[in-house]
Amino acid sequence: MSKIAIIGAGITGVTTAYALLQRGHQVVLLDRHRYAAMETSFANGGQLSASNAEVWNSWATVLKGMKWMLRQDAPLLLNPRPGWHKYSWMGEFLGQIRHYRAHTIETTRLAIAARRHLFDIAALEGIDFDLERRGILHIYRDRPGFEAAQRTNALLTEGGLDRRAVTPEEMRAIEPALQGTYYGGFFTPSDSTGDIHKFTRGLAEACQRHGARFVAEAEVSRITHTARGIEIAWDKAGRGVPGGVEVVDRLVVCAGIASRRFAALLGDRVNVYPVKGYSITVHLDDARSQDAAPQVSLLDDATKIVTSRLGRDRFRVAGTAEFNGENRDIRADRVRPLVDWVRDLFPEVSTARSVPWAGLRPMTPGMMPRIGRGSRPGVFYNTGHGHLGWTLSAATAQMVAEAIGEEARRNIAA
Repeated sequence: MSKIAIIGAGITGVTTAYALLQRGHQVVLLDRHRYAAMETSFANGGQLSASNAEVWNSWATVLKGMKWMLRQDAPLLLNPRPGWHKYSWMGEFLGQIRHYRAHTIETTRLAIAARRHLFDIAALEGIDFDLERRGILHIYRDRPGFEAAQRTNALLTEGGLDRRAVTPEEMRAIEPALQGTYYGGFFTPSDSTGDIHKFTRGLAEACQRHGARFVAEAEVSRITHTARGIEIAWDKAGRGVPGGVEVVDRLVVCAGIASRRFAALLGDRVNVYPVKGYSITVHLDDARSQDAAPQVSLLDDATKIVTSRLGRDRFRVAGTAEFNGENRDIRADRVRPLVDWVRDLFPEVSTARSVPWAGLRPMTPGMMPRIGRGSRPGVFYNTGHGHLGWTLSAATAQMVAEAIGEEARRNIAA
């Protein structure tokens, strides 16, 4: 079997490592952080959501984005400062609108397959990640939003998802803690939530038990094809001193927003843009807050805010899409709408201890991940999952592992 290096120890890198180990390969995981899951896989919205598989490539999204441009608290925020990558990416995004239907259906099918793999992995390896299999409730405040969701629902249903419309009365029966007035909702009982960081760290430990080697604080500086194989050199992250060299048979790039740079080194084009998302983790320190916070995961269509209950004493609230380059700053004006949303919908929940976070989603213009072979021998990609990395990774890991197996079989046959 092959010796395979994986660059990136987030959710896609670690699930890929596990899929390859299950097929008997030797695996080396390289990450610039000291631990796995320290960037976009740290504190996302928590939803394992086939019901959120609709791609953003639609004129409706474009029109909403234009309307929101002058609002600091808008769900989507664009820094208008000129930038070639940003505006060329947006041009390609518009060009992908014609694939909206096909990509939404394909993403739905992929998400359904992924959750089966993820649940099997968690059960087999005994990973506790605050899994809640209570479904996801999408809430709509007005008739136009609800009717738009009906059209989207037809595509999700075509992709194989069981998602049904619910009345305001049914919504409150599903989640009694929900406050406010709504036109209606859609409920997906098969969706779930969990802590991505706990899962990824737990799976990384399982990979090491199965023989994977984790090279931490490794800033990859050079990738070269040689007669011996693919040579990967790295420096000690943040120190500027040589760290080591690894020679492998194959390489999988799972490096989030850095995948674009590594692809360029390898003669490929992987056009991912860093789309920033924010979250707050509300610590439910008193019984009153614990009882008042919702148990069922929510998506509020008007604000594009999602929630997950992570155990008895944590409530994750996440949202926003910010186009502002590789900027990791946590802005108070972007965090405030998340806190205000909790206060408005769940007034009995104390937000006194709310921990903010921001992460950069690696998003392709067509909202579909880049999976499979690169142009050079032995190079593969599993990256560009955007806001659905947690939802899709367990399936795309299987896909790239199968692609590696196919290449190996062809090489043997040749």
